[in-house]
Amino acid sequence: HLRVLDLTEDYFHEEESEVVDWISKFPECSTSLESLVFDCVSVPFNFEALEALVARSPALRRLRVNDHVSIEQLRRLMARAPHLTHLGTGSFRSEPGPGGALSVSELATSFAASRSLVCLSGFLDANAAYLPAIYQVCANLTSLNFSFAGLTDEEFIPVIRHCVNLRTLWVLDTVGDEGLRAVAETCSNLRELRVFPLDATEDSEGSVSDIGLQAISEGCRKLESILYFCQRMTNAAVIAMSENCPDLLVFRLCIMGRHRPDRITGAPMDEGFGAIVMNCKRLTRLSVSGLLTDKAFAYIGGHGKLIKTLSVAFAGNSDMSLQHVFEGCTRLQKLEVRDSPFGDKGLLSGLNYFYNMRFFWMNSCRLTVKGCGDVAQQMPNLVVEVMKENEGEMDTVDKLYLYRSLAGPREDAPSFVNIL
Repeated sequence: HLRVLDLTEDYFHEEESEVVDWISKFPECSTSLESLVFDCVSVPFNFEALEALVARSPALRRLRVNDHVSIEQLRRLMARAPHLTHLGTGSFRSEPGPGGALSVSELATSFAASRSLVCLSGFLDANAAYLPAIYQVCANLTSLNFSFAGLTDEEFIPVIRHCVNLRTLWVLDTVGDEGLRAVAETCSNLRELRVFPLDATEDSEGSVSDIGLQAISEGCRKLESILYFCQRMTNAAVIAMSENCPDLLVFRLCIMGRHRPDRITGAPMDEGFGAIVMNCKRLTRLSVSGLLTDKAFAYIGGHGKLIKTLSVAFAGNSDMSLQHVFEGCTRLQKLEVRDSPFGDKGLLSGLNYFYNMRFFWMNSCRLTVKGCGDVAQQMPNLVVEVMKENEGEMDTVDKLYLYRSLAGPREDAPSFVNIL
């Protein structure tokens, strides 16, 4: 009677000789399946078994397959499940059989028959020449995920021009600022945008910047959630986002280079993030990056009253930053800090607030074993885990994971984790 089997961000690796034909294990009678998602499972599988399973699952509405499915096989699955609302396409690349490669018009015919589709994802190894086949359903789409397809702006823009009703869009930064400008001009109803980096290293060039962010803010004024990876940003663009999109619930700006200032003025990014917390009154999740001083955290503590999750990287001058956050963000549940100049004083400033939080994570800061031990001693109902990578530094802590638990400390901690 299984209705939903969704494998998401789970990675399975098996030797080809040991691959289990798991899809054949479903009942041979009609199933109750409504959703089957396994795009993250990297190993091959029995396609004929999947085709038969789809055929005997009349309630199936969500199907996302892995990169071992070609467009020829995808077409066969779509014919078996004409009422799908969510489709993950697999590789979106042809594997020609005896009859040659599938034509774009043949694939377009299959999409035209899938009138219920509102969500498209996959494109795990996409051949851009086949993208015109999805034009048939673009106007109906409310969600489009291209986060595995390294499309250029020339390949992406003709597709997005057809997607007038999108509410959710995930893309790689390869679409560039021009691609984002096309999104802004087309998708006025967009609620969520995620722009992921093709190359997430600190010294990568990056293909999107403040120009793309400002265009989005001007064209997508109903935006509620944004995740944006870039290398170059300005306060002016972030301020424009805060003014044009006041309904933001989530603002996650990840400037990948360390301590990057405003690319035009050279000033810290304090005023940009200050505008976000001042103008976006409903904000519940915030990620900050770039060159930030204690002033930015004073803004966050003073105005981020609804923030529940805060992520900080390479930011702040002193422990005052943490003190501003603890004292001001009274609804804070999750705090993640990495590579910032915060030490024991900042940690101890949170003693009155830790019991109200879900967890506090610090990585590569300036904590000592003594400071963490003081927290554990003063708050016995809190679990304090510390991790050390360099045994030569006796009093330093590389990572701190602090959380409350009704069950108490865990018993399965690996050897490098010390529970104080």
